[in-house]
Amino acid sequence: MSDINSIQSKIPLSIEWKEGELFLLDQTLLPHEQVMEKQETVEQVWHSIKILKVRGAPAIGIAAAYGLCVAVKDQIKLPPDQFRSLVVEKAAYLDSARPTAVNLSWAMQRMLKLLSLDVQNSKDLYEALVQEAEKIHEEDKIICRGIGEQGAGLITDGMGIMTHCNAGALATSILGTATSLMYVAHDQNKKFKVFANETRPLFQGARLTAWELGKGGIDVTLITDSMAAHMMATGNIDMVVVGTDRVVANGDVANKIGTLGVAILAKHFGIPFYVACPSSTIDMDTKNGNDIPIEERDGAEITTIMGQKIAEAGTVTRSPAFDVTPNELVSGIITESQIIRAPYDEGLREFFKGK
Repeated sequence: MSDINSIQSKIPLSIEWKEGELFLLDQTLLPHEQVMEKQETVEQVWHSIKILKVRGAPAIGIAAAYGLCVAVKDQIKLPPDQFRSLVVEKAAYLDSARPTAVNLSWAMQRMLKLLSLDVQNSKDLYEALVQEAEKIHEEDKIICRGIGEQGAGLITDGMGIMTHCNAGALATSILGTATSLMYVAHDQNKKFKVFANETRPLFQGARLTAWELGKGGIDVTLITDSMAAHMMATGNIDMVVVGTDRVVANGDVANKIGTLGVAILAKHFGIPFYVACPSSTIDMDTKNGNDIPIEERDGAEITTIMGQKIAEAGTVTRSPAFDVTPNELVSGIITESQIIRAPYDEGLREFFKGK
């Protein structure tokens, strides 16, 4: 992958941990401003996750792991038992920021396992927490590359690819999930075009995906969400690939609101619909998509665009941030080590054997 590192270098990192301090790229300012914001407190990290300064399931998990370190770094003089109680309290607080992306709770559960370590003082336990957060971060980089290598073979010359929301480098540590296979295929000199849906109401496709792919040298065209059916009907789309915030045991997929409609359209037009999913985003403890908690966001995100009011004051809104695509609409789940296909309940169980 000769040019992958150079591609990544053109896209700002979403998360940096430098000399014991956490910095998050404020994605609410993109694409017009690039600001790495130092996270001083756990409340600031929680707020950054809640208002989407950092977003995307893998990035949320990484940010929360480091955020837990930020929460307790000044409390290492506490007795170990008190320090452990503080870690549990702050992990629960961070986990409350957003409910749908499973990486958040996954990262907190992984960090909490360290509380069983037999350490002599709180400083040693803090250092173990930092090392675990760094490990989660580094593992995600390997996972993202793996997804790209597994999925790039699905892309052929002349193909039109649709994606929805942002499953890119901005949503992860590097390269992204759905976009990783695009970057790897581009590195293999394949010629293809990506159609990025704008992704209302917060325009992650317009503000983030189109901007990011353009910086990475990918041929990308921005379209409105309502153009998806037309683009498919007129033969512009050969494959759809999206990311996910949670895949459950039967293969149902939670992703940004609007994904279900794209999947239904793809099924109607006979277009394969793939989901790029790190193993950390697979939730084998949830049976099916009906049990996935769906975040409901502030209606102001619908009634305003970039600070400009577009609806009458008092207009009633609904604002679910995600929808669930049933497994029968999914052609394959692209993980870092294989592409899992139906029947998904069996395939996902086999995937986790030996892990």
